[in-house]
Amino acid sequence: MTGPTLAARAAELDTADPLAHHRKLFLGADAVLSYLDGNSLGRPLTSTVDSLTAFVEDQWGGRLIRGWDEGWLELPQRIGDQLGRVTLGADAGQCIVADSTSVLLYKLARAAVAARPDRTEIVIDRDNFPTDRFIVEGIARERGLTLRWIDVAYDGGATPSDVAAAVGPQTALVLLSHVAYRSGFIADVPAITRIAHDAGALVLWDLSHSVGSVPAELDAWGVDYAAGCSYKYLNGGPGAPAWAYVARRHLATLDQPILGWLGSADPFAMGSAYRPADGIRRLVSGTPPIVGMLAMREMLDLLEEVGMPAVRRKSELLTAFAIDAVEDVLAPYGVVLASPRAASERGGHITIDHPSFAAMVPDLWRDGVIPDYRNPDGIRLGLSPLSTSFGEVAVAVDAIAVRLAGGAGTGGDPAAGR
Repeated sequence: MTGPTLAARAAELDTADPLAHHRKLFLGADAVLSYLDGNSLGRPLTSTVDSLTAFVEDQWGGRLIRGWDEGWLELPQRIGDQLGRVTLGADAGQCIVADSTSVLLYKLARAAVAARPDRTEIVIDRDNFPTDRFIVEGIARERGLTLRWIDVAYDGGATPSDVAAAVGPQTALVLLSHVAYRSGFIADVPAITRIAHDAGALVLWDLSHSVGSVPAELDAWGVDYAAGCSYKYLNGGPGAPAWAYVARRHLATLDQPILGWLGSADPFAMGSAYRPADGIRRLVSGTPPIVGMLAMREMLDLLEEVGMPAVRRKSELLTAFAIDAVEDVLAPYGVVLASPRAASERGGHITIDHPSFAAMVPDLWRDGVIPDYRNPDGIRLGLSPLSTSFGEVAVAVDAIAVRLAGGAGTGGDPAAGR
């Protein structure tokens, strides 16, 4: 596929796409030529403009403080239950919206090591997202624990055999990502969870790069804890609050480290001593970020209408088209795929590598082609299934090819970068 052929194939796929009509529901869908960063910040739904305006005028402005008694306090768990039902395969009462991903990962990781007081090790892979690695480094330092590092392939992620080799009688916690933030590799969650459990350890999964794009079955997989953000495929907006999952079997003994008034059994008693709330609310610390979670609710309604199986099918087609285009058009310039080729191992984004990409991305952005850059020399093509068209993928690949052909690190010779 080159030039017009690539664009023609993209047009055919967009015409045949049963979900294509949903793209018009997103604000600014045609404001740039190609937006391929929905795996970092999803587009807002147009309906979010009206719902946020109505909230400010009718509830915040109209009901004022009475709003807390009229539903705001229940909103984090209500949206959490919907999130669990629609995207996570989790029964009600196990998910809640609160805090940031970093804070929730810290709370859950601390709770996990507290639940295994006689164990001294945490297992994590070296290519996990920096926050995940930094958080367990801090916990290990404050609790006198040892980190066991897993080294993974640059185009892959942690495998069951990797985890089996790393866990043992001293493992308290295994912390991994469902979809790797750089390569897009999908971990075998049920197999890895079983391996950790057989070793007597608990598992905390980060679903930031999968929730809303790759279906999950947290209950069926036997997951202990999970957390993730809501501003990628859940389109909650910049800085939107995160969510957490705690399996029902762990709720009664969950010992999280940040005690706050709204996580207590009777917050408005203003008691002199802390007593945790029953259920998932004990994970809460402070006042719920109500405004920040409203946009996520809009996207969950859409995902529930469409269904995660259909979303996943579109995601697989988008990434397959992107890989074919990269290999046909960009590989001759030395561009390398740094993501799995098998759809079953690939999430909603792919990464491609070339030494010229760091200098190229600002130029692409100026011209309305917006992927993102990840060190050492990777461009991530983030393909949000309901808001990204095949045409946008073709535009981005063509724009990269034009710049490589113009000598951005290759001297204009397609063979020079091989």
